[in-house]
Amino acid sequence: MRKILNSRNAQVGVEYMIIVGFITFAIMSVIALAFFYSGQIKDRIKLNQVEGFAAQLVSSAESVFFAGEPSKTTVRLYLPEGVSDISVVSDAIIITTNVGGGQNKRAFTSRVTLQGAITPEEGIKKLTLEAKLDHVLITQG
Repeated sequence: MRKILNSRNAQVGVEYMIIVGFITFAIMSVIALAFFYSGQIKDRIKLNQVEGFAAQLVSSAESVFFAGEPSKTTVRLYLPEGVSDISVVSDAIIITTNVGGGQNKRAFTSRVTLQGAITPEEGIKKLTLEAKLDHVLITQG
């Protein structure tokens, strides 16, 4: 009789361990998926903020240029964290952003020639856009 009770207790213990192991595996899987998708969402938000920064900058530069040479304006734009480089080339702004999968490099084209430099530090940038005869000068101040 004692042997039968010990065998039943052992069986109950093994079944309990199997159930606890399965529940632990399910919870860990859900947590891993949550971390994966939250990283993707953070990257998407960052890239949308970078796109908004560049779109507003290009739009303001084009407005100043088409208004004529003495025109000048100051814009305040937010640059998110993770931007490693901003290059102003003749007709585009190239922004390199660090994301979960590596680096994202994107060019935002302009209808006018651009000159100047922008630092890649996070925060609100105060940029002065000044129309010249054949380009727009971007200065950070």
